[in-house]
This record gives sequence, C-alpha cells and structure tokens, in this order.
Amino acid sequence: MTALIEGLVEQEADEPGRGIVRPFQRTAGDEVQGVVERAEIVVGIALSAARSGHWSVGIGVGQVRQPLPTETRAGAGPAFEYARSAVERAKHSPGRVAVAGPVAKGGSTDATDSADSSTAVGGGDEATELLEAIEASLQLLAELEHRRSDEGQDAGRLMDAGKTQREAARELGVTQQAVSSRLRAGLWGESRRLASVVSGMLERVDRLVDDGGGQG
Repeated sequence: MTALIEGLVEQEADEPGRGIVRPFQRTAGDEVQGVVERAEIVVGIALSAARSGHWSVGIGVGQVRQPLPTETRAGAGPAFEYARSAVERAKHSPGRVAVAGPVAKGGSTDATDSADSSTAVGGGDEATELLEAIEASLQLLAELEHRRSDEGQDAGRLMDAGKTQREAARELGVTQQAVSSRLRAGLWGESRRLASVVSGMLERVDRLVDDGGGQG
C-alpha cells in the first residue's frame, strides 16, 4: 500500500517494526510519499492528517515494482499511480481522504477509478466493494476526527497512547467522569472500532492484490 499525504513536508524517521517499508519522502511541491505494508498504520496516518484539517490523503492499494529502490521517490508500479490519482480526488472529497486500487474489468466508481484500468484483481467484485467501503468509512472517520473538540482530541490521544481514563484524567487535570464524557461526545470508542474494521478490510483487499501476483 502506498499513501500520499499532501501538505506534510517533513516526516520523522520510521521506527523499526512499524510497517513502513520505505520512509515518507518529499516528492514534488508539498507532497510526500511512503510505502506502507500494515493497514493499521495507513489508517492511523489518514486519521492523524484529518485531525489537522490541512492535508489531503490518497491511499493506493496495488502492486509495486520489485525490487523496491532505496529512495521512496524512485518507486514505481500501480500502487504509486493509484495513490497519486487518489490524492487528487482527496482534495475535493469528504474528510479529504480517497482510496484507489485495481478492480474487476468494468469497475467505474470513484474509489475504483484506477490509474490503469487494464489492471484487474482476483475476486474483482469483492475488491470493488471493499474499496468503496474502505473509502466511505475513512471519509466518515476523517470527518469525525476533524470535528471532534480539542478536549475530546486530548482525551482520545491519551487513550490511544494506552492510558486508562483515570490516568488521562490525572494528566488533564479533570475528573474521570469528564474524560468519559469527552470520549462519548467525540464518539471515540465507536471511531476506534470502525478504524479496526477498516484495517481488516484493507488487509483483505491487499491479499486479493497479492493473489493476483506481485507485492501489494
């Protein structure tokens, strides 16, 4: 999977084991690109970008040309093309997130508007439906992230970091009840469950791509 994040100029070096195959690098203008193999990292990047409200995220699901070069910007293959197509759509999409990937012959929805329509994936109907569901879900999650209050974001970030509500309350200087209320108001629990489902769908469509040959 390849993710393009428009507007992010600098990216911290990857930590070992995080699932980033090639680190994010600036490619052109205010665009950076990275190669990611773990679905939950892709989803996390998309939601992190959504919280700022300043970036557009395009996710390309597909094969990459092997062997991968050391420099991310030198990479090639359908996944890179899908990601570039997706990020252009993301600029005008809900949540500023879009997804693209290979589909069955004849697929024509926005989420499956592939850069190379001749590239089909095994289990095409399933892949098409998955890509549509992934994009719609990510757009909903991105809107939730962007609209959540600052207080809700602070509470959610601490929960994401593994804190308990009691520990989060102590760090924020509020009551545990206040933390619970902020999480409920921001639909934090629901959004995290949906994010987990989206990660599973991304893994499934990536496996379909792998079954078609090459690396997703």
